[in-house]
Amino acid sequence: MRHLIVLTILFLSCNLPLDDCIEVYLIRHAEKDRSDPLNKNPHLSEKGIKRSLLWNGYFENKEVNSIYSTNYNRTIETVLPVSIAKGIKPTIYSASNISYESFLKKEKGNKVLVVGHSNTIPGFVNKLIEDNYYNQINDTVNSNLYIVKKCSEEINHYVVQIDSLQN
Repeated sequence: MRHLIVLTILFLSCNLPLDDCIEVYLIRHAEKDRSDPLNKNPHLSEKGIKRSLLWNGYFENKEVNSIYSTNYNRTIETVLPVSIAKGIKPTIYSASNISYESFLKKEKGNKVLVVGHSNTIPGFVNKLIEDNYYNQINDTVNSNLYIVKKCSEEINHYVVQIDSLQN
């Protein structure tokens, strides 16, 4: 009986560090309306709206505890369906002024969705993984999903394409 108690304590203590884990999903905004090249804050195009719904479908059965978005129409509109479905108000962040250390500390134990831009999401991922691994996203690519899982010093990361949209 004493061995069973010791094994149970060891098993439970092995699971305790999971509370310090964070899982971050990072995406670039969906396709933007390019009809006015001078517009610095365009809304999503029709295809972009469809992609935002595709993202919502992807995250439908996934736990998400918080959402971060830059303060642009296209990023907010990309995450809006997920935000509504999950009942989570997005936290607005500045890609050029975020403290990654504070972000990791605040979101410890959570699953977080971050929406940004072709020139900011790879850098965000690189900061999380502490390596200059990912390059800037091509301006025509809106289907990358970067996933970072970080527990103490163990870091896992990968990118997948989520793209079932037809032209």
